[in-house]
Amino acid sequence: QVQLVESGGGLVQPGGSLRLSCAASGTIFSINVMGWYRQAPGKQRELVETITTGGSTNYGDSVKGRFTISRDNAKNTVYLQMNSRKPEDTAVYSCNARISALGYWGKGTLVTVSS
Repeated sequence: QVQLVESGGGLVQPGGSLRLSCAASGTIFSINVMGWYRQAPGKQRELVETITTGGSTNYGDSVKGRFTISRDNAKNTVYLQMNSRKPEDTAVYSCNARISALGYWGKGTLVTVSS
């Protein structure tokens, strides 16, 4: 079994910064891809950013230039540094890990951008 636990969500003002963390635990040999997705109220889940074991990243257009993903392979942990937050960034952010052909999800953490 693999578990993903997110942390770091909360309330942030527009223009502010926040960092999310996601730690994977369980029987893990190698996590191919780790990343973040988000779902705003009334909208479909969308890609935020993903990162491979080797450090290659893929991001959604809505966060280009504002968010930065990183990972610590030794700790099976992925981070998301979010800068220049906008109200439209308000969403539940969920961590995803792909191990072999299987995908695992965390429960999600709510991030609210509001003054």
